[in-house]
Amino acid sequence: MAKFELPPLPYPYDALEPQVSRETMEYHHDKHLKAYVDKLNELIAGTQYEDMSLEEIIRNSDGPVFNNAAQVWNHVFFFETLSPSPQTRPAGALAEAIDRDFGSFDQLAEAVKKAGVGQFGSGWAWLVRDSFGKLSVKATPNAVNPLSEGEKAIITIDVWEHAYYIDYRNRRPDFISAAWERIDWAKAGERFDG
Repeated sequence: MAKFELPPLPYPYDALEPQVSRETMEYHHDKHLKAYVDKLNELIAGTQYEDMSLEEIIRNSDGPVFNNAAQVWNHVFFFETLSPSPQTRPAGALAEAIDRDFGSFDQLAEAVKKAGVGQFGSGWAWLVRDSFGKLSVKATPNAVNPLSEGEKAIITIDVWEHAYYIDYRNRRPDFISAAWERIDWAKAGERFDG
């Protein structure tokens, strides 16, 4: 029996329209994420990783095992970052930290967009919190994520082409702007506080 299973989307496939189409979500979730889950299960069978949690695998592996484990984690995190009915602005401690570390919410938006657009090739744009509570924005290539860097992820935007090519073709900046509209800042606040 496979250790990891494809988690369901937290909303219907068409729930993020018009920003993200049903077709994109079906391919992204049912094809891309499923392929990472299936390959991870194949790679860890009979190895020291078989009894580890996804997070432990990410922290203790490299190569194909790391790539597939991190891509499973990254995708689930991304899908849970977005919402059909998001809280559109941060509140509480997260809002205060954003103002402190970026100057304003609008400046954070620009920093995330710049990181995502500037990521050469495939990867991710993240808002992260370090062990001291300071927020920063970073882009990571391929499957690299904040867990592997010792940081806590607050939000992410997937900038692999499969996340946006059906809807936006090669217009990554437009996709990042559209995805920004679907970020649930209530969820981000829970992650920041947790």
